[in-house]
Parts: sequence; C-alpha cells; structure tokens
Amino acid sequence: MGMNYLVTGLGNIGGEYANTRHNMGFMVLDAWAQASNISFSSERYGAVAQLRLNGNSVTLLKPSTYMNLSGKAVRYWLDRLKVPVSNLLVISDDLNLPYGTIRMRKNGSSGGHNGLENINQLIGTTEYARLRMGIGHDFGRGGQVDFVLGELDEMEKKELPELLGRSIEAVKAFITIGPDRAMSLFNSKRKEPQ
Repeated sequence: MGMNYLVTGLGNIGGEYANTRHNMGFMVLDAWAQASNISFSSERYGAVAQLRLNGNSVTLLKPSTYMNLSGKAVRYWLDRLKVPVSNLLVISDDLNLPYGTIRMRKNGSSGGHNGLENINQLIGTTEYARLRMGIGHDFGRGGQVDFVLGELDEMEKKELPELLGRSIEAVKAFITIGPDRAMSLFNSKRKEPQ
C-alpha cells in the first residue's frame, strides 16, 4: 500500500525571481516535472503537480505565497492531502553550504531561512525533513539580500543541471528507501571541483 508524500520546493513566484539563488527549491521541482513529463497546475496557495513513485503518491508543491509565508501553503496541503509530517520534504537554498553541496536532514532549526521559519511556526514542529541546497555566501557585508535574490553566475549555471539531477535523486531516495539511507547516500557525496 503506497503512501502520500508532499515535496515542497521553496522560492518566489514571478519572472524576476525565476533564476535566482533563492529559487533553488522551485528549480528542483521544475526539473523533476519536466523529466517526468508532468505539468504544474495553479491551485490554492501554489502550483501543484502529482506523480507516482514505487506505488507512492507524490505531490510537488511550489508555494505561491512568496518565500516568507511558505508555511501557509505547506499547512494547507498537508491537511488537504492528509500527509503525515514524516512524509513532508522541503527543499530550500542554504547560505551556509558551498554551492553544489546538498544536505538532507530529518529535522532541525530554520538556520535563519525565512521560508523554513514560517513553515516551523505554521505547522507547529521542526520534525520534518528538508533538503538544503548550498548556494555559498560569496558576498560582502550587507550584501546578503542582493546575493540571495541575484541570478546564478556562469559557473553556477554550468553546474546546475548536475546539481538538480542529484537533488531529484536524493528526494526520490527519501521516498523510496527512507531518510536515513538517503542521507547516508547523498550527504557524503561532494562534487569534486572541475
């Protein structure tokens, strides 16, 4: 008997944000939908796509609430689909990890990420899995917002397809073999610099 999963990619809606570092979560879900030949439809609080994976029903969610209010969309879809929090995975960008590094965790703090902070508040727990995608922190003092909302540079764009592919595989592993095995497979893998 399959289970229901909710995979939420964090980002900001609108063309001006499409290729920014803060939209890594959206990018992963877009790449997965494209590879699976499925499309997103506009639903309440977000764009939603559905797929099946090893008998499990997986809902991909890109909140339309803007990053800082992501919890509203996550709470609504968890309730609507009756997904247990243990089957929620949130994909976000992370300034504390070098670009190209991914880290899966079963729980934890928001690490200062406003989207995760809002989810923690609105679902009332930090006991859900997240896939943190490193974007590095190559900015001077006071430059964080411009960096996070800035577009990927040429080198980052070149590495992006491989990074998105690896991230999709990590999410699939979370669903098919569970978080512990997924973490041991993907958290240790560091991409070697070219």
